[in-house]
Amino acid sequence: MTEAFTPKNIIVTGGCGFIGSNFVHYVVENHPEVHVTVLDALTYAGSLDNIKGLPEDRVDFVHGNICDAELLDKIVPGHDAIVHYAAESHNDNSIADPEPFLKTNVEGTFRLLESVRKFGIRYHHISTDEVYGDLALDDPARFTESTPYHPSSPYSSTKASSDLLVRAWTRTYGLHTTISNCSNNYGPFQHVEKFIPRQITNILSGIRPKLYGNGLNVRDWIHTDDHSSAVWTILTQGRLGETYLIGADGEKNNLDVLKLILKQMGQPEDAFDHVKDRPGHDRRYAIDSTKLRTELGWKPQHTNFESGLDKTIEWYTNHQEWWEKTKAATEKRYKAQGQ
Repeated sequence: MTEAFTPKNIIVTGGCGFIGSNFVHYVVENHPEVHVTVLDALTYAGSLDNIKGLPEDRVDFVHGNICDAELLDKIVPGHDAIVHYAAESHNDNSIADPEPFLKTNVEGTFRLLESVRKFGIRYHHISTDEVYGDLALDDPARFTESTPYHPSSPYSSTKASSDLLVRAWTRTYGLHTTISNCSNNYGPFQHVEKFIPRQITNILSGIRPKLYGNGLNVRDWIHTDDHSSAVWTILTQGRLGETYLIGADGEKNNLDVLKLILKQMGQPEDAFDHVKDRPGHDRRYAIDSTKLRTELGWKPQHTNFESGLDKTIEWYTNHQEWWEKTKAATEKRYKAQGQ
């Protein structure tokens, strides 16, 4: 068993984004001895509203880009770990314009690794199950830590690149790192371009939801709170140089998820339109998180998807002022892409 790591001052990159901000909330609520510095460029996907109200003596905010080496030289000293969430993450956007994905996901990770090397601190890298490509719908297999990489979109290929950089820097320079690859997250603070919040906010806005292709593509859903607890477990207990897959056995196809949203929001289950499928759309993702559960004793708490979805619908219903300002621009962009 690896000796437990007890961080006191951590940097969370992308801490104003969806998954990153939920992690910041998790740390503040569950680990009162830890101070968090949020580093975020505040792109369209990040908002200070996501960390509003957190205690100022526990959370500092730095507005900046992870590609800015001079900035990293200023803020990294005095911290004992970086938890790296910052990423361009939306597949449709990566297909329309891959360049920001290369800049943030590849160059940004390189800059952080160089900073970690310079100042000798711990580093945890947040990645995605999409680096493994996809599985056949009728295949009983699930992704494991030894599944070969086979990314299929500009987004997933840049995340795969960043994972490989972490492994290379760890082996070459002896960095103290861990990596996690997680399945699809859902929960509060998720941008309305993503599948579940897009459907919820469409219904709340009186817009008919849209479904790619036949909707039989399968995603493995996990509540963002469970992702946060898993990341904390890996950061503090994980073996250095190791990768852990995070999943909660939440396989559902997109059609069933949309029908469930419609049903829970009092709509007919067929009140949606089919649209042309996304190019190269991955068929199925599925995570085997046995290593994380057996080695580190982690387990998910939000195992009832219907209940988690119900709470997510309630959050978007009660926080319309949070998403309304981005909704129109998002739908305009989708329309331009024919979706």
